[in-house]
Amino acid sequence: MSERPVKAAVLVIGDEVLSGRTQDVNVRQIAEFLSPLGITLGEARVVSDVQDDIVEALNALRTRWDYVFTTGGIGPTHDDITADAVAAAFGCPIDVRADALEILNTWYANSGTELTPARLRMARIPDGAELIANPVTGAPGFQIENVFVLAGVPKICRGMLEDIAHRLQGGAVTQSVSIRLEGVREGDIAEMLGQAALSFPAVSIGSYPWFEELAGGGLSRGVAVVLRSSDAAALARAEQTLRSQLPAQP
Repeated sequence: MSERPVKAAVLVIGDEVLSGRTQDVNVRQIAEFLSPLGITLGEARVVSDVQDDIVEALNALRTRWDYVFTTGGIGPTHDDITADAVAAAFGCPIDVRADALEILNTWYANSGTELTPARLRMARIPDGAELIANPVTGAPGFQIENVFVLAGVPKICRGMLEDIAHRLQGGAVTQSVSIRLEGVREGDIAEMLGQAALSFPAVSIGSYPWFEELAGGGLSRGVAVVLRSSDAAALARAEQTLRSQLPAQP
């Protein structure tokens, strides 16, 4: 385990996300998968199916963060260009690779499905990359240096993550505490939280308004104050201090 914070980024690739036709859930599930490993997300970007845009974003992210996870664009259609873009970003050749082809041959033979030229595209892997198993549809993702290339379909993406955990070196696990306040607005406690953030620099302090419909009609509202830190002692001190200063809590 690393003593320093370990952070990752997610690069979501696909015009369908930018157009609003598809709602991304992979950022959330990747963050939830990484958190127990002691890795937090520091950035998420969405880019279109344009190779130059993917290359530019990927090169920026992989030099800034410990790990980068891309989702989308590794399927059989003409606009699935992520593998080519990753190869371009790393300056390495890409072609159908024997180990990936063997996986697809076996998968489609077992399902009685033809391995068409379009599906064969999914066996194109950049030189030097390590395959990531896909237990859902067979077509593998791949890892090259600190970049992990995953499918965009959430169920497939989640299945691929199971072949990644052992490849990651995490840091201290971030813990969180939530303090729920009723009948409070963010402006009421903003100054107090600002002072707490200065007093406890090792603790991330956020406030999030909430609204709930009451059974008999009307609306209940309040704020959830969330404290997060990999320093358990600092987190406990910040929680104790804030609980003593904030309005009455349920």
